[in-house]
Amino acid sequence: MTTQKALTLAAGAGFVVFWSCGFIGARWGTQYTNAFDLLAWRFLVAGAIAAVLLAIRRPRISRRDLATQISMAFLTQFVYLGLIFTGIDQGITAGVTALIGSLQPLLIATVAGPLLDERVSQRQWLGLILGLAGVGLVVADDLGAGHGSPLLFLLPIGGLLGLVAGTCLERSRKPSTRSLDALAVQSLVSAVLFTALATSTHRMTVPEQPGFYGAVLWLVLLATGGGWGLYLVNLKLSGATRISSLLYLVPPTTMVFSFLLFHETIGALAVAGMLVCAVAVLLIRIGEQVRCGDGGDPVAGPTRSTGLARVHRGATSSE
Repeated sequence: MTTQKALTLAAGAGFVVFWSCGFIGARWGTQYTNAFDLLAWRFLVAGAIAAVLLAIRRPRISRRDLATQISMAFLTQFVYLGLIFTGIDQGITAGVTALIGSLQPLLIATVAGPLLDERVSQRQWLGLILGLAGVGLVVADDLGAGHGSPLLFLLPIGGLLGLVAGTCLERSRKPSTRSLDALAVQSLVSAVLFTALATSTHRMTVPEQPGFYGAVLWLVLLATGGGWGLYLVNLKLSGATRISSLLYLVPPTTMVFSFLLFHETIGALAVAGMLVCAVAVLLIRIGEQVRCGDGGDPVAGPTRSTGLARVHRGATSSE
């Protein structure tokens, strides 16, 4: 295994673990306050850390890339997280939310070809559909429960569309901003957006429970730093379709965390779903071509005609 492939594998595995922490943090934090308040505090802390990093690093970011990062923050954090956390706060279970979120790979695959020039093979389509079935098994028990008005499900669906739009935007514009700097800029923008939202809706509070601040630190360090940071890294390394396929592993991983932290049991149906998800991701990622750090063409991989390795001729990697 080459160093680049090992890096891609580690980044993918880390992304699944840390992205799952966001669902756990949302459940933990909304026990103490509303979704807007929790997100405002999360990004106030993350934004303060980001401001220090940017002051130390002093990155040179073009106006085009800055506009891209601001748009990414709005779509993939303000819209996605705002609606997802609100849905959980309103009583939609993490399992059902994860099921809706698992539709992202299918949506990404549908638009990846015409918009992003990322070819989706028949084997990958099979993996995408199989993964959706696996997630359906994992959350099958949740689907039978009542969750109030059906209109509530528009919240996670809207959040999903925001994440899809942001992912496609990043892959189409291919900003040269380093992942750490991009995460810092997006955290600052999200801090402004969520604080303004919580304040304008009179939902900004100063909770007294220590558990609330534990949830905030959990979200900042694990979900924002780990989850969103590795999301940006994986976009550059593997592309939109393949990183989206990893979302199939998030609901099963979240269930494992819920079992360890909240003592929730995992049934046989959920275990079967986890295995199906694992097979689906293998189908999608087997033989994947590794991208350069700037998200350009693969650094190596057989061509159809000659079988020779293709070499990236784009700009120098930004990573």
